[in-house]
Formats: sequence, structure tokens, C-alpha cells
Amino acid sequence: MTPERCGLTRGLSETTSMSEPGKPKLTYFNGRGQAESVRLVLAAAGVEFDEKYVETKDELEKLREGGDLLFLQLPLLEINGVKLVQVGAIVRHVARRAALYGKNNVESAKCDMLAEGARDFNEIFNALPFAPDRSAAEDEIQDNVLPRWLPIFEQALDDNGTGFLVGTGMTFADVALLEPLLTISELYPYALEDYSKLEDFLSYMREVPNLAKYLNSSHRKPPADDKYVELVQGILS
Repeated sequence: MTPERCGLTRGLSETTSMSEPGKPKLTYFNGRGQAESVRLVLAAAGVEFDEKYVETKDELEKLREGGDLLFLQLPLLEINGVKLVQVGAIVRHVARRAALYGKNNVESAKCDMLAEGARDFNEIFNALPFAPDRSAAEDEIQDNVLPRWLPIFEQALDDNGTGFLVGTGMTFADVALLEPLLTISELYPYALEDYSKLEDFLSYMREVPNLAKYLNSSHRKPPADDKYVELVQGILS
């Protein structure tokens, strides 16, 4: 059942905002990668942000030596005077401040559970551009990964019955699921045909004003190509 058919008003014209003085700054490579989860949740929260791209190994080493990267890895988000690393911590910080973390402790726990699952799913696609044999990796995803993961999230949407993964409004768990579904729609355009709830979910999420604005902006990076892979591997080597 689509969100519209189940009679819910989901506020497509409304946005969520956590704006405060000064734009947050996201530091990462000039590509999707691990930072895309951060970009999407910032977009869902209605937060405009700037980006700084690391383009050389020396630039990364300076960040590490300067103490900004606690665990020596990107992405880095500077927001309201705080410097945060680790994708999960960043995403949850934004989600809490933007009321995207459920309405109570139980909903928050479910958000964590489903977002972690979506992140595990998405990591398979993050690794794909770096696979030694990309064609074989794509076949493996189509034959084994999608049949394993898609029914889980189809069932989760069915069980909740609102068009969202948790509760009656959008949470960061929905944003986490959006990320791999967007990639699937690029790589396997017919993969969701047998999953009506996921199809409806993806269609809806693409139309959320804050997310639609982001997906049509310069902040949304193209899929990783060989040039991007070579750049990242050179910086991290």
C-alpha cells in the first residue's frame, strides 16, 4: 500500500530544518563513498552545507597530523563549532537535532536497527567500484545480494504499515535505506519491480522537497568511475 493510499498526510511541501549560524563543512573526496550518508541526512534535515575535497595524499596527511581526524579517516563534518568523524556518529547527531530519530526510545532503537542494516547493505555498493572484477561483482549482487536484502526491507515496510520504516514520519532509517535504493535504480533499473512497497518508498523519498533539492544539486555526485577510484586509491595508499 502506498503512503497516499493508506490515508496519511506526509507533508511533501514541508521541510525539516536545524539551521544555525554558519554552514556546516563536510570534508571528503569528490565522490559519493562514505560521505553520501552524511550528505543525504543533512539534505533531509534541510541543512545547507559546504564541501572541501581532499585531492592529494599530502592534504589527507595534514588533516591527520592536525588532529582533526580522531580515527585518521574521512569523512569529517564541522558543524556548529564541533568536528565530528565516524559516519554513524555524524548521521545520528544530525538526526537527533532534526527530529529524524523517532518519537520515543523504542522508535529510536528501531531506527538504529534498520539504519545499521541499511548501512550494511549499502557497503556492498560502496565497495563495488573497487572490486578487482567489477562485472563479476555486479553479477554477484544481482544473483545473491539483492534477493537476500530486498525482501527484508520490503517486509519491514509492510510490517510498519505507514510507508515508513519506523513510526508515522520520516526518520534517518528511511534516509539510510534511500541510499542503496538510489544506487540500485541506477545499476539494476528493474530490480524493484517485484517489491511494490520499496518502489513506492523510493518514489516518495525522491519527491521529499529537501531530498529532491539535493538530488538535483551539484552536491549529488555521479557514480564512481575509474578516475575516482584511481584518485582515492592513490590518496589512501
